[in-house]
Amino acid sequence: QVQLVESGGGLVQPGGSLRLSCAASGRIFTLNDMGWYRQAPGKQRELVATVTSIGTTNYVDSVKGRFTISRDNAKNTVYLQMNSLQPEDTAVYYCHAVATVVVVPEVRTYEYWGQGLQVTVSS
Repeated sequence: QVQLVESGGGLVQPGGSLRLSCAASGRIFTLNDMGWYRQAPGKQRELVATVTSIGTTNYVDSVKGRFTISRDNAKNTVYLQMNSLQPEDTAVYYCHAVATVVVVPEVRTYEYWGQGLQVTVSS
């Protein structure tokens, strides 16, 4: 019903920057909260940042002041600008979206996940 296509991961040196993008497509009636989670090896998946449809943001403490989440509602796309990256930011990053979709004859709200992007911070 909704597909999330992510881009922008890769290898970066400590102190470097990356920008992740996630575009949503499909039978979207409304796109509600969007966000990014990450999962490091041997650890549980954790919330990194979220943004509501009106632009209210929330961040995990460890990325505050370094990461910025934003969205372009016209493009159904969410971004994560990551600056001052550190080795502990190494993880698979997952895009997450809550979307209300058309399921004729009604609409329903579901959660969706992207496939995941590897981000590696290493010298």
